[in-house]
Amino acid sequence: MTTETTPTGTSAQPTVPTFYVTTAIPYVNGDPHLGHALELVQTDVLARHARLRGRPTRFLTGTDDHALKNVSAARAAGREVGEFVAEHVEDFRALRPALSLSTDDFLSTSTDPRHRPGVEALWRRCADAGDFYRRSYEGLYCTGCEQFYSPDELDASGRCPEHLPLPERVVEENWFFRLSRHTDAIRDAIVSGRVRVNPAAKRNEVLAFLDAGLEDFSVSRPATRSDGWGVPVPGDPSQVVYVWWDALTNYVTALGYGADPAAPAAADDYRTWWAGGDERVHVIGKGITRFHAVYWLALLLSVGEPLPTTIHVHDYVTAGGAKLAKSAGTAVHPVGLVDAYGADALRWWFAREVPLLGDTEFTTERLVARHDDELAHGVGNLVNRTLTLVHRFRDGVVPALPRTPATDPDELSAAVGQVEAAVDAALADADLRAATGAVRRIVDAANRYVDAEKPWALAARERAGEASAAVLLDQVLARLVEACRVVAVELSPFVPDGAARLREQLGSPQRHQAAGPDRVGTPEPVFPRLG
Repeated sequence: MTTETTPTGTSAQPTVPTFYVTTAIPYVNGDPHLGHALELVQTDVLARHARLRGRPTRFLTGTDDHALKNVSAARAAGREVGEFVAEHVEDFRALRPALSLSTDDFLSTSTDPRHRPGVEALWRRCADAGDFYRRSYEGLYCTGCEQFYSPDELDASGRCPEHLPLPERVVEENWFFRLSRHTDAIRDAIVSGRVRVNPAAKRNEVLAFLDAGLEDFSVSRPATRSDGWGVPVPGDPSQVVYVWWDALTNYVTALGYGADPAAPAAADDYRTWWAGGDERVHVIGKGITRFHAVYWLALLLSVGEPLPTTIHVHDYVTAGGAKLAKSAGTAVHPVGLVDAYGADALRWWFAREVPLLGDTEFTTERLVARHDDELAHGVGNLVNRTLTLVHRFRDGVVPALPRTPATDPDELSAAVGQVEAAVDAALADADLRAATGAVRRIVDAANRYVDAEKPWALAARERAGEASAAVLLDQVLARLVEACRVVAVELSPFVPDGAARLREQLGSPQRHQAAGPDRVGTPEPVFPRLG
């Protein structure tokens, strides 16, 4: 947490730390698939959670438009590149409403006026730092990855580890970046924890890559190879900026890096969220770890700009045992899934099924089963039972909650009392499974509490004139409503649509302070069964 200092040098009240979180930006050579949706939802959960805790938050996503594979796809479709790219950018932009995302910004690298000036500014500053030189190069290039590979990085058949086609041998004269001179600084940033690569297994992979020795890498391409599509290299229009350089800069160009000084608002964004920000977090897939945890750090070190604070790395969603990919014919369109099953079901499947480490096989059967077991039956059943009991025994009015420790139900009190800290700790590691597990513990404890306390039996004793039974029934009903309300709040980063419906049914004491008694709504299925 940052602390402001007054002009006299005395410390003022601490300010709430800022949280800037980004996805990687995908190529737009085809439709979005489930892997893109996974990363967007994971990042959205982190952003919504930060806002829930009162943190100033900015969530950026966008599209990587200048890839050679986009050019190749447009050629294959007989389309003009800019028109083809613009059409597919809109497909990715449409994921925001479909997945119930809370993005604050979307940057298309080919059309957003903020982007090119920032790319050019960073290039010039790296040039001033002496980090560029031009030379001829021959290597094996995978268009799918937009990356050169050495032979020992390919599989036994000589294929790219990420894509099926054989890399093509390319001979070019390009601009190179002196990556090797930044090896020690990159290692120090990661080893010291100044840049956290999470989970630890991915951090160790990056350190092993550094230990093997870094080679300088090409940061431009001949303009003729892409028909001039891309950002021209400043001072050398025969070359365009390499797509990875172009793409990585989006994290700062979206904040106004390199903008005209006459645009103070853009400069303020850069100071607020990057240069003076507290947390700068990237969420990326494992296939692009080296670009973010090595190359991106080197570019920032070259120009003396702050580094990201955290890089969360996720593994893949697979279908039929294969990585989801348009080129391999294994893509699953997320909008179609949402149309069939709803955004809550898909978001919950991502949160509950995808671990920190290891690829996850997707099937619609698993999606439906997870939704019906945990949302429809677990959460939905608890809320329905609670609201029905409050209406049956207290005409929909929530009793005042007693605060006597001796009457606290231990398991339920522990689950409710610990959930916020547990969710915070889990999401600091982008561990959505652990975070949702903490919320699930409340649901399970509350359902067991209902079965153990038997409010219907307490109501019968109350009708028989037993005063203590009335007090106990009030306590049971009040604690159940409190538990359900906490569940609704803590679920909101994961299933925002369903959580909003829960909060509407459950109401809140604050809502009724001026308007009368604390009442709950009529029980209706918030998560109808899918199977």
